[in-house]
Amino acid sequence: MSSTTTTIITENKAEQIVETTCNTVSATAGSSSTLALPLFGSPGQPTPKDRGQGPFESYPYTDLLPKVYPNPGEIGEPLEDFVHVDPGMRALSHPNPRKFLQGATRIENFCPTIGTEVEGVNLVKLTPEERDELALEVARRRVLVFRGQDDFFEAGGEFWKEFGSYFGRLHVHPTGGHPEGLPEIHMIYRDENTVYYDTDNITRGMWHTDMSHERQPPGLTAFFLFAHPESGGDTFFTSGVEALKRLSPGFVEYLRTLRQIQSAVDPIQVTRNGTRSRNIRRPCVTTIHPLVRRHPVTGEESLFLNPEATKGILGYKKQESDLILNFLYDHIAGGLEGQMRVKWAPKTVVLWDNRVTMHSALFDFAGSPERRHGARITPQAERPIPALDGLQLH
Repeated sequence: MSSTTTTIITENKAEQIVETTCNTVSATAGSSSTLALPLFGSPGQPTPKDRGQGPFESYPYTDLLPKVYPNPGEIGEPLEDFVHVDPGMRALSHPNPRKFLQGATRIENFCPTIGTEVEGVNLVKLTPEERDELALEVARRRVLVFRGQDDFFEAGGEFWKEFGSYFGRLHVHPTGGHPEGLPEIHMIYRDENTVYYDTDNITRGMWHTDMSHERQPPGLTAFFLFAHPESGGDTFFTSGVEALKRLSPGFVEYLRTLRQIQSAVDPIQVTRNGTRSRNIRRPCVTTIHPLVRRHPVTGEESLFLNPEATKGILGYKKQESDLILNFLYDHIAGGLEGQMRVKWAPKTVVLWDNRVTMHSALFDFAGSPERRHGARITPQAERPIPALDGLQLH
């Protein structure tokens, strides 16, 4: 088996790695390699080229790799509060708030409580009124999966920024990498050389909600993959609204009185226990959020917590706080009625409402020679509205 040394950009910045020819062609006769990729893909499935696989030298999205990271000691100003007006509010007064779906060739719900898959709607061509309707539909269905979005991928970074900024102020990740000139587009890159989360744990997956430690966490969020494995690397979503509904009314009333302390990811987690270099762009912030929040457009109440950022319940001792939080984490993880799973396909764009969902990527392809490379557009929304009127967030 031949090999070549190539410089690539991964989550650990530039690294020298050895790529073997088994990344792109089937194994030679008599080879027992289990990681060799099929030369033409599986019958009826996208080819490796369609999925963004193959030699790094011919990878068409190298300009969109996470190349720009914070420099040591260069810490900027904390984010300022801003007034957020959710576009979905305007759609509430439309005669048909789902008019933007009229041209769809297929609409199919993943399950009754969360998730809808759509084909035949071009996100690039949506009018402002249709974008408002899109925001409302995402709030109501939690997650929308749009297939066949060739125009969206080809539109490029400036369009992605314009599209995202329609739904809120674009968030710049405090530690992550971005392409040159596109700080608002958060990039992820995983391959066989990537350092993964918590490799000593039973699973690398973790339910979470993005950037929830910010005073104004994200609302409608977009994610799309330039490269994905033939199998594996799926994304799971779960509904915080459904999770709350499954609890008894008296317990829900109690949870509505609770406030949580959230803060940015600990430096030990950021550096993967020191296995990679990572700096921060802004000072770490600590915020107080309600444990149950109300959506500003739908009025629905949702559990809102994050094992990556929630440090404890305000006013409770650690053992008391852990007892409640661990119960809720287990409840969310086991709540199959409110969960869905997105299997990635070329030119797919997923939109979700970060205020009423949690999600987790599945790293079951770790060790495979295939790459997973994607972009996240993260508009910020309002400061979380407590479900309990008058709850003070001080």
